[in-house]
Amino acid sequence: MNKLKYLFLFLFISCSTSRVVYDYDSKTNFKKYKTFNFFEDAGKGLNELDIKRVTQIITENLNIKGMEISETPDFYVNFFSKERESANRNTIGVGIGGGGNIGFGISGGIPIGRKKINQILTIDFVEATSNELIWQSEINSEMNERASPNEKKTHYSQIVKKSFTKYPPKK
Repeated sequence: MNKLKYLFLFLFISCSTSRVVYDYDSKTNFKKYKTFNFFEDAGKGLNELDIKRVTQIITENLNIKGMEISETPDFYVNFFSKERESANRNTIGVGIGGGGNIGFGISGGIPIGRKKINQILTIDFVEATSNELIWQSEINSEMNERASPNEKKTHYSQIVKKSFTKYPPKK
């Protein structure tokens, strides 16, 4: 019985995890980058409060990696989001059937739970002098449509942290 609990917990966690895809310029020496700043229009596809949250979280994660924000940065950070409603896979089936010589039936599904939003958050690092893309991550995740401010902060903290696990890339 105890093993069954862990199996359900594993399935629940694995279904709700985010997926991260990375890409980078393999010729770039990432050790030379010590300062960063954000593009003025960073955060397209997000509301103003989410832009503040993501900017703060990216800054904290880059500070942990030894980088500082600067007015004359080595690279610029851009991020943007694409969102769409996720298909609700949690439904209760309802059906009515008939018998006898003439058969008929009606069935349908009643959605349960909150609506989820599928979000792809893209984070770009762009070389300040050449204006060339040097690193990119795309995080595909789901979030409750009516998430509270704390839930949003936790969500963005988790996915940005996961995004930066492979920065700087190892050659």
